[in-house]
Amino acid sequence: MSDSCCPGDKPKIVVDDQWKEQMQRDKGQLEAELKKSFERKTDLPPADFMLHCVSLGTQALIFLGAIANPQTGEMQADLEQARFLIDTLVMLQNKTKGNLTPEESKSLENLVGDLKVEWVKALNKPAPAAS
Repeated sequence: MSDSCCPGDKPKIVVDDQWKEQMQRDKGQLEAELKKSFERKTDLPPADFMLHCVSLGTQALIFLGAIANPQTGEMQADLEQARFLIDTLVMLQNKTKGNLTPEESKSLENLVGDLKVEWVKALNKPAPAAS
């Protein structure tokens, strides 16, 4: 029998400092690579609350048939999608009440109001004649 199988003996722990140092270097390298991967590589503007709201509003206008779809160049109407986007903006308006700057609050209020006017126009627009 060997000495290591005695019940009172504790296993000897060997710490590999070189391995620990290598893991720290690898961790630092991975963190640097991750940070670099998030660097801006386009000319897109930084994320912004009002830019997001205006983007939703533009999509709503496309679905209301108020502006042409930029991908197809055609006017199209999908009032269900338009209503969803308007409702989304109203929800954002309610959820952010008191947390926006006065300018943001007024801009969002104007955007929602303008979209509601376009909604009414779209509802009253005569249906295209069947060919």
